[in-house]
Amino acid sequence: MFFHKKTEKKTYDKENRKPVIKASICNGEQVAGFMDIHTGDFEEVMLIKDRDDLELFKAQYGITGDIEKIY
Repeated sequence: MFFHKKTEKKTYDKENRKPVIKASICNGEQVAGFMDIHTGDFEEVMLIKDRDDLELFKAQYGITGDIEKIY
């Protein structure tokens, strides 16, 4: 109640990068990050273990809507 953790707002290059979830086919591990739309390079930001982690990632970067999943 008194110690609510504030979500730090971070930014990313919206013109050259898009948020994606990279998922493993083998073990189902999911990593949130950003993919360069020109080169396809992926930059990992955080491990996604559950829905709360995904919501935290979206809140940190101000992302609304669904995030594309790549395998």
